[in-house]
Amino acid sequence: MADDRQNDDLESRIAKARAVEEARTAGNPAAKPAKGYGQGSRVLAEMIGVPAGGALLGWVLDSWLGTGHWLLLVFLVLAIVAAGRNIYKISKERAE
Repeated sequence: MADDRQNDDLESRIAKARAVEEARTAGNPAAKPAKGYGQGSRVLAEMIGVPAGGALLGWVLDSWLGTGHWLLLVFLVLAIVAAGRNIYKISKERAE
């Protein structure tokens, strides 16, 4: 008798969980990803794109001005600092 009550309780909890999940996704299997996923993508883009862009800009200016590799190093360091600052700002945003 106790087993029947436990099975009924489990089945009702499973049915409730399914209803809540169905309401959350509203029948859309490709629901929009959470904000945390977007923040992670932005951080990855900052970590890769900004230093690569700074290094590319420094390399182009070095070859155009004939200054060796000094501008490449300067722009790379500035880009890394800027990326770190942007990542810090992103990390202070609240993920929902």
